[in-house]
Amino acid sequence: MIIHKNSRRRSLLLLPGATLVLAAAAPGAAAGAPGTSLSPAGHRFSAVAAGPVVFEAGPIVVTCAASSSLPGTGSRNTIPDGPAAANPAGPVAVRIAPPTFKDCTTDAPGLRVAVETNEAAGPWQVQLQYGTPGTARLSIPSGGFVLKTSGLLACTATAAPNGPATAEGRWRQEDGPAVLLERAPIPVKLEGSFFCATSVTSATITAEYTVRNTTDPARPITVGPSLPG
Repeated sequence: MIIHKNSRRRSLLLLPGATLVLAAAAPGAAAGAPGTSLSPAGHRFSAVAAGPVVFEAGPIVVTCAASSSLPGTGSRNTIPDGPAAANPAGPVAVRIAPPTFKDCTTDAPGLRVAVETNEAAGPWQVQLQYGTPGTARLSIPSGGFVLKTSGLLACTATAAPNGPATAEGRWRQEDGPAVLLERAPIPVKLEGSFFCATSVTSATITAEYTVRNTTDPARPITVGPSLPG
């Protein structure tokens, strides 16, 4: 995970630690993109932040010490079986459990921070694309990520306020499978008092999520080329 300190000079609310970068809605696979296949089919996986996650929206900088998306009931965090595990023309999408964010803080005294995620307006997904480098896009449903501060200053930041948005990052296969997000922008709506910088309409998030096979830990999750049928 990459932590950026340069935002401190403009912070009203400052959260050191985790950097989470959310990108604006990304288009589909580029023309000529190679096919993609995921394996092992049917296996479940976890995605756990390897370090802190940092969310920046204008003068607001929040750091969360821990974040994860874990398999639960249903098909969330599961590599698809059969044809759905491969796409000869682009990325493969996998539904995931909404990530949780814990121990979120700010450098500003007298402030408390809470982050809530939900899938009331649609699913959270990760879209994985084979390539050099591979790409990973985190799809967030409308209003699926809400950050609130309380105490001396009460502000609410809602990601993807007007529709689904995508945080664009990179897939790392070597040195252990991981999704890397580095200062990816995403639409955001800030509400609260004058000091909440309500004119801000985009935010960034930076994080490194380690992806582990929870069905068979000895077999890594792999993003590879789509093979001819």
